This record gives sequence, C-alpha cells and structure tokens, in this order.
Amino acid sequence: MIRFTVLAVLTIGLAAVAPVFSQTRAADDTSPRSVQGTVTESGDKPAEGAVVQLKDTKTLQIRSFVTRADGMYHFHGLSSNVDYELKAEHQGASSGAKTLSSFDSRKSAVINLKLGK
Repeated sequence: MIRFTVLAVLTIGLAAVAPVFSQTRAADDTSPRSVQGTVTESGDKPAEGAVVQLKDTKTLQIRSFVTRADGMYHFHGLSSNVDYELKAEHQGASSGAKTLSSFDSRKSAVINLKLGK
C-alpha cells in the first residue's frame, strides 16, 4: 500500500511539472535569433559576391546570401533550438565551415568567414 501511495504521489508530481518545462521550451522558440558577419579574402579584403550558405542541421535546408561590396551577410528568423552550419564560397575559394550552436544563447551572433584555397 505504501508503494502505491509513493508511486501515485510521484506520478502526480511529474504530471504537474511537465507543462512548466514544455512552456519554457516553447517560449525559447518564439524569440528567433540572427547571425551576421563579414566574408573576407586574403589580406582581409571584403569579398563582394561571395555566396554564404546557412544549413539547418536538423532539416538539412540550405539558405543562401550573396555578399555586397562590404562583404557582409545576414540571416534572420533562426530557431534557437537548431544548430546551423555556415560556409562561404567565392571564385573557387571557400571558407571552413563554422557552427552556430543551439547552446549559443546570443540572439544576434557574429560569425566572420575567411576564404582560403
């Protein structure tokens, strides 16, 4: 009888706590984040016309941005619960892939990309 009572109390306690955790997680989704940065070539020259790809590692969806004369790129409306992979390509050169982690709590992250051979 004591085991049944303890089990019932634990079950009720878990049922009461679960909605609190799910509401907290849902609140994180409603505040999207962004990432921006500069793509540079050798000599730290801004890379105009570089293609920056942002890959959602959960859905594998890829978004692209073509940099302007200042080499800047930006992506908005990103989920805070997803890891993203960034890389840039320009005239046969590419940058190494960099990750914007779901553990990164910044709402506006800055990730600069440097083109190599």
